Amino acid sequence: MKKLLIIILLFITTAYAEVINEYPSQALIDSGIKIIDIRTVGEWKEDGLVKGAIPIEFFNEKGEYNVPLFMETLAQHVKQGEKFALICHTGSRTRIISQFLSKQFHMEVINLRGGTAYAKAKGITFYPYQGK
Repeated sequence: MKKLLIIILLFITTAYAEVINEYPSQALIDSGIKIIDIRTVGEWKEDGLVKGAIPIEFFNEKGEYNVPLFMETLAQHVKQGEKFALICHTGSRTRIISQFLSKQFHMEVINLRGGTAYAKAKGITFYPYQGK
């Protein structure tokens, strides 16, 4: 019975990839890890992006979302099994989406707590959004 419990616990802990919660830092940005910025186009235009961030809108300006489109676009930038980070304005959206990606798609995600608001307060440089 004890062995069965241990096996079940091991399965549960490996069945889902891990969500790591950490604050944005210059060291993390400089590490080269892919940072997916899930804010809206309007937010990217207004505030810019952290160095190297990949803008992939999850929720649009109306609060609508398209998971298949998001996953298709994400797959163009992040390889299967590759750890990456998510950033939004305050970390609220990324907290939810990182849990979703971990549980539904077994992805190892870093949720950047405090988001771009925290990053700006810490003096991290933002660059203008070059998209549409």
